[in-house]
Amino acid sequence: MMNALQDPVRRAPSPLIAQARIDTPLGPMTAAATAHGLAGLWFDDQRHHPGPLAAPEDAAHRYIAQVRRELHAYFGSPGRSQAGFTVALDPQGTDFQRSVWQQLLRIARGDTSRYGQLARQLGRPLAARAVGAAVGRNPISIVVPCHRVLGQDGTLTGYAGGLPRKQALLQLEGASWAAPHRQAPPAPVPPAAARPECSRRPMRKGERTRSPAP
Repeated sequence: MMNALQDPVRRAPSPLIAQARIDTPLGPMTAAATAHGLAGLWFDDQRHHPGPLAAPEDAAHRYIAQVRRELHAYFGSPGRSQAGFTVALDPQGTDFQRSVWQQLLRIARGDTSRYGQLARQLGRPLAARAVGAAVGRNPISIVVPCHRVLGQDGTLTGYAGGLPRKQALLQLEGASWAAPHRQAPPAPVPPAAARPECSRRPMRKGERTRSPAP
């Protein structure tokens, strides 16, 4: 069953009530939860990391313990067949951001999408840039699979956790992407043509040849 955000139209943010560290093959992560579900999962060095959290350490919290188990299963099951994540999700964001994150959850493991495609699916075909910004602000890495979104030409584009992690996640899932377009090297500049020697002007009648200065 596809995962879904909890109460996608709720406006009042839910306070964080637990956090814990989780080790993964791609580096340590911080997980955070509200009373409604998992609210955050960040790599230490990723962009938009919230920094220190005002929540108690609680590795045994139900949502944190569940996502730890599911991450272990995820990294231990390469390819398309792994069932995915079922932990309840409660990311904090605007209604538009949460609608984008909900759309990310529809991208199956092993598949990819494009920013423009997501915008069209949301009924906002001209909002590809806004969709891209919301994708970049996704606070639940891996579980809400923003790494499955590629550039319009099918190449890898920016990922808050870094492109090497994005590539590793897609490889683990059996997804494919286009190689970056390489510009053709500039044509070599031909060597400058040898400057022809100045031909000597024929001497006129009665003209004397100058002798070189001593």
